Amino acid sequence: MNDLHLQIQKILELLRTDLGTIRAGRATPALVENVMITAYGGSAKLKVMELATIGALDTHTLQITPFDPSTIHDIEKGIQEANIGLSPVVDGQLLRIKIPSLTQERREELIKAMKQKLENGKIMVRQARHEAMEQVKKEYEGNKDEIQRQEKEIQRVVDQTIEGIEEMGRAKEAELLQI
Repeated sequence: MNDLHLQIQKILELLRTDLGTIRAGRATPALVENVMITAYGGSAKLKVMELATIGALDTHTLQITPFDPSTIHDIEKGIQEANIGLSPVVDGQLLRIKIPSLTQERREELIKAMKQKLENGKIMVRQARHEAMEQVKKEYEGNKDEIQRQEKEIQRVVDQTIEGIEEMGRAKEAELLQI
């Protein structure tokens, strides 16, 4: 059960990160913190490299302030190459990114992409359930009552998790549809 809980926590964290990258027409650091940046002879995500502070000036503007001004063009290039539909503008020693408003068509595309990500999350949870069930059968071989009890508990946890995923989806969809 502990392994199942750990797997589910990892899946939910991955899903939250994934959903955070779907832009809802408002500026949020999550839009760029997972962009790959090549600097100092290596490459990593902007957040991981800790190259800059990322903040939202208002609902439509992100500001990225590099700790080392010499990396500003590396960050700009990384964001442009990420192909996420954002165009950074160098403004002295910082970058500004204007977040355009979403069209209805784009909102529908994003909702479709979000639903696909949610379905992938559900599939990962079901796979974790399958692995947990196999582990229970090996562990309690011959003890049908305990196997049945453990399987019910696993299913209860999976059902709660899938309901949580669906709730995340409803919240994100409401956010995307908000004008």
